[in-house]
Amino acid sequence: MKYPFNALPTLADVEFVYCPVLVVLGVSVNLLAIVILSWRNCGLSRCITFYLIAMAAADFLVVITDVMLRWLIMYFPVSFLDITYVCSLVTMLIPATTMNSVWLTIAFTFDRFVAICCQKLKTKYCTEKTAVMVIATVSVLSYIESIPWYFKFQSKYIFNNLPWFCVIKPDYYTSIFWMTYAMFHRVLSPLLPFIIILVLNTLTVRHVFIASKARRRLQKDSAGEKPSDPEMDKRRKSIILLFTISGSFIILWTPYNICFLCQRIASLFDYPPLSPAAGTIAYLLQLLSTCTNTCIYTVTQTQFREQLKAVVKLPFTLILRSKQSM
Repeated sequence: MKYPFNALPTLADVEFVYCPVLVVLGVSVNLLAIVILSWRNCGLSRCITFYLIAMAAADFLVVITDVMLRWLIMYFPVSFLDITYVCSLVTMLIPATTMNSVWLTIAFTFDRFVAICCQKLKTKYCTEKTAVMVIATVSVLSYIESIPWYFKFQSKYIFNNLPWFCVIKPDYYTSIFWMTYAMFHRVLSPLLPFIIILVLNTLTVRHVFIASKARRRLQKDSAGEKPSDPEMDKRRKSIILLFTISGSFIILWTPYNICFLCQRIASLFDYPPLSPAAGTIAYLLQLLSTCTNTCIYTVTQTQFREQLKAVVKLPFTLILRSKQSM
């Protein structure tokens, strides 16, 4: 018996549902994270709080540009987003916001590496002033680096003296500048960040292992020393937060990096190209990384979890108070 439709959903069907759900989830969780962290009642240092707020804001912008606007352009044609100036701007903002999100994750990872492994540098580097300066520098450079993408396109039609749609310029495929810039951009995001995070986490694990071993040895040799170690407890919480954030980044970005490397190897050695489905799945997983940090805070930070409960209960509390006052 033949059915008039495909019983299994295609990848395009999954993406059609996945993107709106990700927009709702990504916007809500990142805004919640920004609000709760801004209250500064989560037991985190101001330095860490600044980085986490900046990362949540960057992920929020990725959701808006790379998920919502891209989805609207793909599935709702002939809108103001199809004006050449607008779609060129959106195409520039997509890599810019992604670059900003990725390198803020690296900045946070490096800050925690210094705090855990470099005690002499910690007092000078892990400060509010340095955090603000690093966040501002990373954000500005991320958007400046992505400006050339705006000039990648030309209009397809001119209607009422207004250019419509974005078509890639012919010289994009032959220009040495574009080939060099595209490779440079891909190295900056995601290859180099992936390597940096792996190296920093490896060095941090090594340092923590050696330091913990030394402290346990000292505690055994010291008579009357209390078994509890506040310094190690504080360091353990910081390590858990660091490893969960950077670990989720590594896991969700690994398929994207593998697909990128496979495509480069296939083009260099004339191998069969990778399946488009694999690239789409890797891209969808990469977008999921914009929603994971708030879940990580909720699981690993007790005070953040309490603040989140208070925010969720707030509408119901206000409704009950209004009913009681009537």
